Amino acid sequence: MVMNSLQGLGVTVTPVTPHLTTTKWQHNNLKESRLFLRQRKRPPKLYNKPVNKLKDARSEASKEIEAYKKAKEEEFKAFEASHAGTTSSAQASIDKETDIKLQSITESFNSNKEQVVKKLLDRVVLVKPELHRNLKKI
Repeated sequence: MVMNSLQGLGVTVTPVTPHLTTTKWQHNNLKESRLFLRQRKRPPKLYNKPVNKLKDARSEASKEIEAYKKAKEEEFKAFEASHAGTTSSAQASIDKETDIKLQSITESFNSNKEQVVKKLLDRVVLVKPELHRNLKKI
């Protein structure tokens, strides 16, 4: 009779044994209460152990990342410092070569200046009138 009245309310009834019947919601409540009691008996450290492990792993990973970043920064600064000295010495050698080339060009200009001016004047003053080579004779 109890089974018929529960079925009329829309609750499904599953018989566990022929003489004893429990509803699904009673069965689920029993499971939940047993689980709750088991968790309450455990110490809180053990209950939160997976969460704590995850937090510890994250913090340890961030520490390792920071240490790696610092090591790479120091390595880069050392590399930069070692190559900065070579660039300044290279710049000094390039400046010396440039000064030497400028001096040779200046000496060449001073020695050939008169000859160039003389050739230009000869070309301008001495004109030979000729027909252009592309001009056809009529």
